[in-house]
Amino acid sequence: MTTRIAEEVADALAENRPVVALESTLLAHGLPPGRNREVAQRLEDVVREAGAVPATIAVLRGEPVVGLTGPELDRVCAPGADLTKLSRRDLGAAYALGIDGATTVASTAALAHAAGVGVFATGGLGGVHRAGDAPTSWDVSADLAVLAATPVLVVCSGVKSVLDVGATLELLETSSVPVLGYRTDRFPAFYLRESEFDVPWRVDDPERAAAVVAAHRERVPGTAGVLLANPVPEEFEMDLALHDRLLAEGLELLRTRGVTGKDVTPVLLEHFHTGSGGVSLDANEALVLSNARLAAEVAVHLAAR
Repeated sequence: MTTRIAEEVADALAENRPVVALESTLLAHGLPPGRNREVAQRLEDVVREAGAVPATIAVLRGEPVVGLTGPELDRVCAPGADLTKLSRRDLGAAYALGIDGATTVASTAALAHAAGVGVFATGGLGGVHRAGDAPTSWDVSADLAVLAATPVLVVCSGVKSVLDVGATLELLETSSVPVLGYRTDRFPAFYLRESEFDVPWRVDDPERAAAVVAAHRERVPGTAGVLLANPVPEEFEMDLALHDRLLAEGLELLRTRGVTGKDVTPVLLEHFHTGSGGVSLDANEALVLSNARLAAEVAVHLAAR
């Protein structure tokens, strides 16, 4: 099975022009129908406005696609589309069985790298789960292992605040993944601009971020990617008291329903969406758009080096 790369994306890669990968799980599973298609278009628009080519990634009829067309975005975002959520481990089965699937951070990063795309924008990175005893249950997102082994820059708003932020940062350190804070000294937590944890390194402009990424790729042994943590825009940050109440309720919901594994984050995020009266959806949209813009700006500087 070969990857289908959109002509515009392939041309940009061949000419060393900047390209930014975008995931499809956010569209298929993270936003409601209608709004997801609007956000899909806005993401591609902000990437273009910043001077890069967008490449939204998904698996359609068992074929990995890097750079969805308009009709393909319609298909991914359609009500009742019911795309399977695909991490990297699921790709082989999806190819063989010919299914439609939305790619997570892990699978998007892997497919982007395979296609030659080195910059990827998303909302929040997966991490170590709070629910249960992660060191015993091994309830840790595949995003971390893929980032440790895939030389892609991932621009995100930290890790989702429903996760164990400290344990996630420790695992990133163990995996030798550089973590950069964009104009912040504190690691962001998705809906919140700051967690209680510091970032190891801070950069204050896209050019400096690109310089760090280039130095890491060219001069540091290994294949780890780089994480650039960009806080949610200040005006869209969730009220801390509301956030903490919804988190406590969501964790109790997981316990009573017995939810584990990859179903944890979707259930928690859905509780945030319904319980916040749409505040979390606005934050989610704002942060992913901000991340896409920043990723494109960094990609432009990387392409110019």
